Amino acid sequence: MEYTPVSSFRRPITAVQLERHALADRPAAEVNKWHALRNLAAARQHFGLSDRDLTVLQTLLGFHPETAIGSGSQPAIVYPSNAAICERLNGMPSSTMRRHIARLVDAGIIVRRDSPNGKRYVRYHCGAKLAYGFDLTPLAARFDEFREIAEKLAHAEARCKRLRETVSLMRRDLAGFVAYGLSLKPDLALWDRMSDLSLLTARDLRRRLSFEDLNVLEAKMMAALEEVKTCIDAPQSDNISTSGANIEQHHHSSNKEYIDNREEAENGANEAPTVNHRSSHQAPPIKLVLSTCKEIQTFAPSSVRHWDDLVRLSDAVSPMMGITRQVWKEAQSRMGTAQAATTLAAMLERFGEIKSPSAYLRSLTRKAENGLFSCGAMIRALQVRQG
Repeated sequence: MEYTPVSSFRRPITAVQLERHALADRPAAEVNKWHALRNLAAARQHFGLSDRDLTVLQTLLGFHPETAIGSGSQPAIVYPSNAAICERLNGMPSSTMRRHIARLVDAGIIVRRDSPNGKRYVRYHCGAKLAYGFDLTPLAARFDEFREIAEKLAHAEARCKRLRETVSLMRRDLAGFVAYGLSLKPDLALWDRMSDLSLLTARDLRRRLSFEDLNVLEAKMMAALEEVKTCIDAPQSDNISTSGANIEQHHHSSNKEYIDNREEAENGANEAPTVNHRSSHQAPPIKLVLSTCKEIQTFAPSSVRHWDDLVRLSDAVSPMMGITRQVWKEAQSRMGTAQAATTLAAMLERFGEIKSPSAYLRSLTRKAENGLFSCGAMIRALQVRQG
């Protein structure tokens, strides 16, 4: 029976080394060496390996002539010299290469098979092959382990990505609510605090955050959105200063809004249609929507003046934007036809920034159903962007 050495006079035997050799000696199913490398690359953080460690491993795999590893046949041992390895690594220093090899050995990815004199070589005797070098068999023996860890890490990464996107959308909504709130109640200190929170959150999102950190940000955003929503929905007299200047400013604003609304009522069909829907917000004045959202009006066969005109136009434009009929009808049902038309017009103003208009509108509809979205905030945010 051929004896497989575990150590040489250069390296003492350790418990970990014995464990690694036992793993390499265990029969393993045949696997594709490149598939094993791909799974290990996806799970490299779990094993404390760097990209350069895997580059060295990839080079070692290149010295193995077969694509398959395992199947209970001869161990997959490669025996290149240090100079040959460094040459394939585009001249990497030998000392650097040895450090990467040591990390791969410590992680149990490869196993050293030392010869009596510590050299790497192959010898044939009576048709039998005896090789000393680096054993790649652990890649086959641990293939299922690599794959399972890679899948878990990919799932965790996907969860983090979804949560990051949610926090980013919430932060953007908060900025829109702040812009809208400033136009309604400019003297409140709340807007400065919420604006600072929005900016700090945007800065945090530029870093790589853990799932726990993102959960904390989501909770902050949820609380902030609830606070600004409550403030915006509250009567203005409950939140504005009682100084004479502010009262006069509020009185002037109220008179202007009253005159605008009265003129629209006298012109007929200018008031937002009243329908049964769950959103507690109302659409902004039609004049404000039309002055802010110019793009949708380019699709109109004639001038858009009233809510009925904008609603009919949005019915025609929504499928052009890739919004399914079901999503559009649900938005009209949950938001109301005026809010849905306003939302669509605002989306069209920044259409190039929206990857999936149908999915985006569905998300806004759900938020509106929970009272967390107002199309007025979108209009005010567009006004800020347009200067």
